[in-house]
Amino acid sequence: MYNTFIFDLDGTLLNTLDDLAASVNYALRTHGMPERTLDEVRSFVGNGVRLLMERAIPDGTDNPRFEETFATFRQYYMDHSLDKTRPYEGIPEMIHALKQRGCRLAVVSNKFYAATQELIRHFFPEITVAIGEHESEGIRKKPAPDTVFEALRQLGVGKENAVYVGDSDVDLQTAHNSGLPCISVLWGFRDRDFLLAHGATTFISQPKELLSY
Repeated sequence: MYNTFIFDLDGTLLNTLDDLAASVNYALRTHGMPERTLDEVRSFVGNGVRLLMERAIPDGTDNPRFEETFATFRQYYMDHSLDKTRPYEGIPEMIHALKQRGCRLAVVSNKFYAATQELIRHFFPEITVAIGEHESEGIRKKPAPDTVFEALRQLGVGKENAVYVGDSDVDLQTAHNSGLPCISVLWGFRDRDFLLAHGATTFISQPKELLSY
């Protein structure tokens, strides 16, 4: 059985989609741009908030108002990231059971660092290692393995008996680049067919199933 679990955050532990979509549309609306549907935002997430906004803003970074719109999004999201965001059903119980078993747990996310830290402190105080996007310190975002390696370093363990748990193609790539097996969850932002097409081989449909690993 695994004794170290490295989790993705959005779409894996937390359903953050409504708050992300509200923040995207607030920024777009504020700067006179067309808003996006929930399904569009769902398809945009997974590679960090900057790329999310590159996809949401017309013409992406070529738009002369990109940076100010992105800044509006960041500030609004920091103020509203807890409005509707909640753990998926069964996640808190699963986290607690793994901790009781003596497992080491960490979160790695492409969400900016401050938001990652705030969400983990609020929802999962039992998880003490949470790594967000902070490339200024030389840690590249996923799918680079840097955040996983930093999480393992902070946990004080190696890759032996460690597994990565996520919901997207980026998570599959991150696990591969880190040299870890990957368990793909089926309650997140991507469906089974999408994950299969991107190389997923191991699936769970309920959080409690992770306890058998």
